[in-house]
Amino acid sequence: MHKDELLELHEQLVIIMEYFSERDSVDETLFDPYHGLDVDPSHVHKSKSEHKHAVFVLGNALANAMSDDEFSSAGRIGKRMEELADDAESKI
Repeated sequence: MHKDELLELHEQLVIIMEYFSERDSVDETLFDPYHGLDVDPSHVHKSKSEHKHAVFVLGNALANAMSDDEFSSAGRIGKRMEELADDAESKI
């Protein structure tokens, strides 16, 4: 995936995060790990690896926001996103 495509994906995931943040049923602390990264889609000066890590961290948070438990489809996706985020972080 090219960096511009990754930035577009990152932007789309942020839009989805904002949608979930507006819902009362979603715990906003789920997104704290993402916010702690300080990597925003508009930060084009950040490396591709940093954006990739942010996408996986945000994907994990979104999957957890949609899951009923760790064994649901979204829960399994969240677990995989967590593994991918850890791998991406090791490459930063």
